[in-house]
Amino acid sequence: MTGELFSPLPLRSGQALRNRIAKAAMEENMAGDGQVPDERLFTLYRRWAAGGTGLLITGNVMVHAEALTGPAGVVLDENAPLAPFTEWAEAGRSGGGAIWMQINHPGRQVASGMPGVVWGPSDIGVSLGKHSSRFGRPTAMTARQIDETVSRYAVTAHRAEKAGFDGVEIHAAHGYLLSQFLSPLVNKRTDRWGGPLENRARMLLDIVSAVRAAVSPSFAVAVKLNSADFQRGGFDAEDARQVIEMLEPLDVDLVELSGGSYESPAMTGRSTDARTQAREAYFLDLARDLVTTSPIPLMLTGGITRRETAEKVLDSGVAVIGMGTALAVTPDLPHRWRGSREADRTMRPVTWSDKALASAASMAQVRHQMRRLARGSAPRPGTHPALALVAEQRRQRTALRRYRAWLAKPRGAA
Repeated sequence: MTGELFSPLPLRSGQALRNRIAKAAMEENMAGDGQVPDERLFTLYRRWAAGGTGLLITGNVMVHAEALTGPAGVVLDENAPLAPFTEWAEAGRSGGGAIWMQINHPGRQVASGMPGVVWGPSDIGVSLGKHSSRFGRPTAMTARQIDETVSRYAVTAHRAEKAGFDGVEIHAAHGYLLSQFLSPLVNKRTDRWGGPLENRARMLLDIVSAVRAAVSPSFAVAVKLNSADFQRGGFDAEDARQVIEMLEPLDVDLVELSGGSYESPAMTGRSTDARTQAREAYFLDLARDLVTTSPIPLMLTGGITRRETAEKVLDSGVAVIGMGTALAVTPDLPHRWRGSREADRTMRPVTWSDKALASAASMAQVRHQMRRLARGSAPRPGTHPALALVAEQRRQRTALRRYRAWLAKPRGAA
């Protein structure tokens, strides 16, 4: 057993998480004017900070202003004003825990109709059958674009530390850019970034090294990695094991394990692979195998909602349990567990047969709860998924107009 649920966890950077419960990243899609956090995100993170977690990980913050997962995404680059991020960090630390910023580049997972760029390791688009047109067609990145992207991650991490965050988590899961480079199904390059795993992992390793060099030794650096892509011939558990070993010499504090992508949305329990059909802790079986050889503490996210399940995950040797949806519905769940109580309600399940549409509706439901929390209201987990999805689509259209106008304006150094 790695440790009891409410025991501290010392990290390589010298930080110590106050307990083993983390709020995993959930894409809030709540950027204010200028693609920066505003009072909604401050209120939301104060709610979570008061709930008793040892660690809050933000939804993915974009390192490239022209490449967003959605039009309401937060951007922290060399031109972004730092004051809103400082207030966000203060909100996240207000309850005594740590806050890390998840930093990300979408690569090819950019909605069609978005301005900016759609990049990937190769020119292979997202395949979603009849829903494939939802995403733009990518162009293969040049060596210069790869090097510039590595630098962007370092800039964002440096500025996150300057704003008062305790660490960053580099997103290399869920089919985003770094996950695309790791995937043999998506990465068909024949240069130094393609072919064998050590080449496909090169961009991730270069980013981790650049980030670590750009921040202080006491600043935490973590990586989010798929335990598997859940696609035949894709990135698998053996690949994950090898990548974790490659990360060990780079002073990584924690590796968060998840799984899936938009093509196989295992992170919402809706993959095309039977291995995530368990009701809770979707990726525990894979984590049990990885933890036996991992030289880095592991965090497991996906489907954890009850203390009994969380303790089972810790018993497997995993160091930190991550929760997303459960904390969107019950933001004080860690405090409840301390008092031997569980959540009163759970999210209404989405049972649609169309996996891509069901995944989108599930994410819309979660964002609906986060917006309620951000307004100071109580969650409403019984909201019908179709209503949540329609409302989400309307907000996205409004945000897209605002993002287009913002992107068209010249931006100076902050």
